[in-house]
Amino acid sequence: MQQSFFSLVFSADWAPSEGRFGFRPYITGSLYVTLLSFLFTLPVCLLSAIYLTRFSPQWLIRIMHPVIDVLAGLPSVIYGVWGILIVVPVVAGTIAPALGTSSSGYSILSGGIVLAIMCIPYILNMLIEVFRTVPAGLIEASLSLGATRWESVKHVVIRGNYPGIISAYGLGIAKAFGETIAVMMVVGNVVKVSGNPFDAAYPLPALIANNYGEMLSIPMYDSALMFAAFLLLIIILIFNMIFRYLIHKTKKQ
Repeated sequence: MQQSFFSLVFSADWAPSEGRFGFRPYITGSLYVTLLSFLFTLPVCLLSAIYLTRFSPQWLIRIMHPVIDVLAGLPSVIYGVWGILIVVPVVAGTIAPALGTSSSGYSILSGGIVLAIMCIPYILNMLIEVFRTVPAGLIEASLSLGATRWESVKHVVIRGNYPGIISAYGLGIAKAFGETIAVMMVVGNVVKVSGNPFDAAYPLPALIANNYGEMLSIPMYDSALMFAAFLLLIIILIFNMIFRYLIHKTKKQ
């Protein structure tokens, strides 16, 4: 059964044994989990980097820097196990009932939380290095003109480093979109299109990791998984192009 490119991308009909391969549930699942993780990491990383570089005592940054490096280097399966033991029960037993709904805990929200925790050390490390490049003379000049410490941070540190901030988040999103093991362990792996964060989803990387061993037993399954990898590459390239455009615009301004 032949399918066009648009039917493959926009169809939600997934039945490999019958030759129907609709990738929309996998694409939306990946985008939803990545979007949630981005919303969680955006304020945490930015505010933490500002505090560690401009307000915290020197001994704290000396302690936190190696801790952040260690967290960034942990294997993703460790975050996945931690997500199963901590995040999934909290989502199922606390967050979902508090919002008047029910969930097994293996959901888009759990995947977004685990993915955000994985990406925070990675993005935070880059933001700290970006903010450290601000010359001390600029900060002192703004303070001498009557600006408060927060005004100095807002107008000199943040506004002067828009390209670096955008680059850090762009690389973080690209990394998050391709993460496999940790997200696969907590997201539920159910083929469906849903806007409810307490429902399960099935991201593209999890599709490839879970089903590659079965591809020889089903006709065209190997081609479908290769196409899933191609879609993953294309989406990450689109993300990178968007962020490169934003960096270019902020540099011109």
